[in-house]
Amino acid sequence: MKVNENILISSLTTMRLGGPARFVLEVETPEEVADAYGFAEQYHLPTFVLGYGANTIGHDEGFNGVIIINRMKGISIETPTNAPEEKSDLASGQSSLSEGHKTWASAPERPEERELDHSPIKLKIMGGEYWDDVVEYACNKDLTGIEALSKIPGLAGAAPVQNIGAYGQEIADTLVEIDVYDTLDRTYKTLSRADLNFSYRKSILNTTSKNRYFVISITLELKPGEMPRPLYNSIEQYIATFNITDYSPMSIRNIVSTIRANKLPDPLVQASAGSFFKNIYLDESAADAAEAKGYPVYRGKDGNKINSGWLIEQAGLKGKLIHGFRVSDKAALVLINESAKSYQDLANARNEIIGKVYDKYGFWLEQEPVELQ
Repeated sequence: MKVNENILISSLTTMRLGGPARFVLEVETPEEVADAYGFAEQYHLPTFVLGYGANTIGHDEGFNGVIIINRMKGISIETPTNAPEEKSDLASGQSSLSEGHKTWASAPERPEERELDHSPIKLKIMGGEYWDDVVEYACNKDLTGIEALSKIPGLAGAAPVQNIGAYGQEIADTLVEIDVYDTLDRTYKTLSRADLNFSYRKSILNTTSKNRYFVISITLELKPGEMPRPLYNSIEQYIATFNITDYSPMSIRNIVSTIRANKLPDPLVQASAGSFFKNIYLDESAADAAEAKGYPVYRGKDGNKINSGWLIEQAGLKGKLIHGFRVSDKAALVLINESAKSYQDLANARNEIIGKVYDKYGFWLEQEPVELQ
């Protein structure tokens, strides 16, 4: 476990805001997770789990606590012959993963290529893997299920926390289970997809059991083949425009990557936090009423929604510089930090945007990134 002191949160997050964190611990094995929480307890300090920092906003005063970062690496294919036979019993709280520690710690960073049949394939991914590397790995094996989630910045361990999603897919579609450290009873456990109670950008990991579980690894079940059509509107439009006939996972990944590059800034180049506002979800009657007013409502498997970027653009804010933050002229959901130095600048910009959208449409926008405080 690597122990760092007085690290600026602005250096750990892509919005580049935030004062010093008293300690930043980097854990490289499952056993070190328990050590990290023990370290925080020894100093009587609160903890915060940070991934890539692309969905986290720091505060000027910093964090008088312990930030824990997952540095565990490895992707392995699980088959009926090598899949773990026992899992921890969530109900009893008893862990049977002591042998699993050896599997996690010794998992190869990249398993050897294997010949795949048409059966579902389970991938076990350590939480410190960069998410887009996981998508690329799956697409290279012609596995469908996460190709539309290409280029989402972040670590694999953070993917189930807010149930990441894009272009018609979300992590809940393929996730089987996660291995975690339970800080409440200090045991290692396995939580199933049902345990996580997924919904739009939510799970128990960021709602009812927020801060309780540290995600060590995730297991996904993917399938050889292609995404079922029709695909998300922007993907179908791209296919039609360029007369694409290849719908393989890698082809869809390339399409999504191009679409995102054309409208979303690279957070390593331009300080930003991806989509800053959540989309607006409506029940059937509210969706009907919105359509009657001429608002574009997308009706999909995850519900009826209005793109918040459309609301921001129609409110006349696209491309505007507000308190040091630029509303992206390509995707109005994105705020780019051009000159802001303080959290108050962000709060002022956010509140101004929310207020103007509400005044015009009567919808309250909700911030997507979490705050480190």
